[in-house]
Amino acid sequence: MVAASRRLEVSASNIANLESNGPLPGAPNAGGYPAAYAAQRVDQVDVAGGGTLATVTTASPGTVAGYDPTAPYADKNGMVAVPNVDLVNETLQQITAREDFQLNAKVIRVETEMMKALLDIKV
Repeated sequence: MVAASRRLEVSASNIANLESNGPLPGAPNAGGYPAAYAAQRVDQVDVAGGGTLATVTTASPGTVAGYDPTAPYADKNGMVAVPNVDLVNETLQQITAREDFQLNAKVIRVETEMMKALLDIKV
């Protein structure tokens, strides 16, 4: 459930910062403006002995060039750095997190029922 929670947290952060643009790296008028939000991703791997480990890393690339000539930090071509966030992928991540929560809850319910049945046998 911790991994599902992390997946949901990262996806929500990516969506919330979807429009957190910034100057392109090395742009001449970048001074004083914060860098664009770099999209994150969750990598989930099995752990020996059971369970999973979820690690958060910056997506590669974390930002891409986008056109916004009205931004004060835009380069001479009107380009800025925008977060590399794909809403379809973020929706998939949230659905995956929801399914993980539901499946983990079912495992916990089954384990509880099995323990109850075991205790009923011993009595």
